[in-house]
Amino acid sequence: MSLLKRIESARPGAGPAGSNVPSAPAPAGPGGPTPPAGGQSGSPRLMTSAPVRESFRDVKFRIQSRVIQDLDPKLDLSNQVEVRRQIEEIFGKVIDEEGLALTRAERVRMLEQITDEIIGLGPLEPLLRDESITEVMVNGPRQVYIERSGKLELTNVVFQNDDHVMRIIDRIIAPIGRRVDESSPMVDARLTDGSRVNAIIPPLSLVGPVITIRKFSASPFTVDDLIRFGTATPDMFDFLRACVEARLNLFVSGGTGSGKTTTLNVLSSFIPNDERIVTIEDAAELQLRQEHVVTLESRPPNIEGKGAIPIRELVRNSLRMRPDRIIVGECRSGEALDMLQAMNTGHDGSMSTGHANSPRDMLSRLETMVLMAGVDLPVRAIREQVAAAVDLIVQQSRLKDGTRRIVNITEVQGMEGDIIVMQDVFVFEQTGVVEGKIQGRLKPTGIRPKFVEKFEVMGIHLPPGIFGAAF
Repeated sequence: MSLLKRIESARPGAGPAGSNVPSAPAPAGPGGPTPPAGGQSGSPRLMTSAPVRESFRDVKFRIQSRVIQDLDPKLDLSNQVEVRRQIEEIFGKVIDEEGLALTRAERVRMLEQITDEIIGLGPLEPLLRDESITEVMVNGPRQVYIERSGKLELTNVVFQNDDHVMRIIDRIIAPIGRRVDESSPMVDARLTDGSRVNAIIPPLSLVGPVITIRKFSASPFTVDDLIRFGTATPDMFDFLRACVEARLNLFVSGGTGSGKTTTLNVLSSFIPNDERIVTIEDAAELQLRQEHVVTLESRPPNIEGKGAIPIRELVRNSLRMRPDRIIVGECRSGEALDMLQAMNTGHDGSMSTGHANSPRDMLSRLETMVLMAGVDLPVRAIREQVAAAVDLIVQQSRLKDGTRRIVNITEVQGMEGDIIVMQDVFVFEQTGVVEGKIQGRLKPTGIRPKFVEKFEVMGIHLPPGIFGAAF
């Protein structure tokens, strides 16, 4: 019975009140009323009406229920080859017994959907298999959006009811030992391919269970990919490569969905292969290709509200792991103080990301996050820490046409009085809009950063004129 409880799907009309299940008359059999024996009693109107033809969905749910009932309860769901074989065998037998007139295409589609429901993530599986989709957003059972090429699209994918969405959430979080219920209605998780998942359920969500999946690329983007997408120019990446090799500390800042993690992943690929790298994330997303990488992941509290290991503790612990570089997937809170201290105490060449609308806002956010650590420091002392630790800020934006661009590469030059001095090295200059596409160019400002001297000392040479003028 445990197998049935794990994979059984509710029949049409079986959901709770308010689950938006259609209330049209259902056919006889599972999911609909069964007429009295002999068919001699009941409403005369029903007796004389033409029989209601079952929809593809109704037939699928009915066949699915029979397939689940006939599966071996001791079947190991992790053995997908054997599970698929049994599903296909039982499906063919049930279709023959029912005498259903299905086209070959309908038969293949129904078998695929039933298989997805039993061993996959149900209606979400086709969306997860589509490599052109970068994000999947389930807003309750009847509204599923996707992001493709930076634009949102409403799909025709629907769930049966709230319980159906909840079962998919449970299937996502169960393998990693996390939970979601009324006492803990929010959860972060990841799929087996590394895709990041967030779920939030009633009573916090008023539209039903909500799932947001940031898909994980099987093959990480490279410098050439980002140049092709127009994210940055070859000169900008030559400069950023030199910054990483020269062990400058940098932050990638930007809004939600602007491509910060993708850019951080590409920048991390410039780290030499002979260095020990420690990565720290809430949900592991970075795909470093170096040999010597230690990946750490924070842990949420258990069912009793205890046992949480936040990113801040992992950053402090990483300092005892002899790292050459520390990469924090995202600074959101007090871990910023530990990250700045690490950058200031010999762990140069470290990187992180943060949410901010501009390089100046990123510095302000760092000040705020340091205060969130609970330390009683004057603002000037915090700014001195920030100015001494951070060398470069790479600002990324998702523009209105859906494209993602690096719009500023900004040097942090130091303090003048109580103000942190900054200087743009590269900027994006918008020139217009043509057929909904933003036109512009990524260009150097003509100003040579102060730390270029460090490049020369380390034997790193940039092409003449990379900053807009030969020097």
